[in-house]
Amino acid sequence: MVDRDVTDWLLDSDPTLRWQVQRDLLGEPEEVWQQTRARIAVEGDGAALLSHQDADGQWAGGAFFPAEMTEQPPQDEQPYTATTWTLTSLREWGLDPAVLAGTGEKLRRNSRWEYDDLPYWDGEVDVCINAMTLANGAWLGEDMSQLAAWFPAHIVSDGGWDCEWVEGSVHSSFHSTINAVRGLLAYEKLTGDTSVREARHSGEEYLLTRRLRYRLSTGERVGPWADLIVHPYRAPFTLLKAVDHVTEAALHDGTPPDPRASEAVERLRAARGEDGRWLQGWLFGGETWITHDVPPGEPSKWVTFLAQRALDRWDAASAAGA
Repeated sequence: MVDRDVTDWLLDSDPTLRWQVQRDLLGEPEEVWQQTRARIAVEGDGAALLSHQDADGQWAGGAFFPAEMTEQPPQDEQPYTATTWTLTSLREWGLDPAVLAGTGEKLRRNSRWEYDDLPYWDGEVDVCINAMTLANGAWLGEDMSQLAAWFPAHIVSDGGWDCEWVEGSVHSSFHSTINAVRGLLAYEKLTGDTSVREARHSGEEYLLTRRLRYRLSTGERVGPWADLIVHPYRAPFTLLKAVDHVTEAALHDGTPPDPRASEAVERLRAARGEDGRWLQGWLFGGETWITHDVPPGEPSKWVTFLAQRALDRWDAASAAGA
């Protein structure tokens, strides 16, 4: 349960967040949250991103990087203004894809990947980029079955994925794998296509075998990012991103909570402040169209919502299975 002061605070927010609070935390009638959801296209953060779309369907003139960028930036300077990042934000916020009618075809005609000039909806070689593209294309009504089939074909021997496979890597990455399973789940939910479910379960098993935080070889924590609680999610694996996914996947699959995720879940629960809020844990650098959420160390509405929703899923499923 969420304290009324916290829900009032969460409701005093942009439509991109407010409608999800109404639906997922408060259980309000569909006509209420759908009315709020419709506001995404005409006010606040959603309208701001839509206003920057180019006539050719892209944002910032590029697929993954802005058109003016001639070389890959340092990781902490990754810009988030180009097409793939912008579509991902709009999709995850819940924008009605009808607002972007025609964008899928425009991108098919006009957008090419910075890697080898490949066609946009065909994807490229990076697992994380392809995962976002798979979900975004399905959301816009594109036939993404060819890219969906790419994922089972690129699972590495330990069950997950690694963006460095093209350089010869044969070991999965937490970062690549969490993005792959998130993209596959979004694709399945959007299309009803279960052909990639086995591949998704393979990646989830890779992460759960490692309890969402430990190296299988040494038992050591994989890195400080395994404890990170942050939004927007961006590319890295984080604690909040992982717990959000495994609870959503279990709910979708109709399976009980996996006890191997329990330590990560309880770490997330322990991070809740006495006032029922969670703090923003990090700021990913790089240019953006809008200011996302609040600076690190401040109470975050997005983080609080995502954390509370994940815990609600976990607790409800645990109670049902007791």
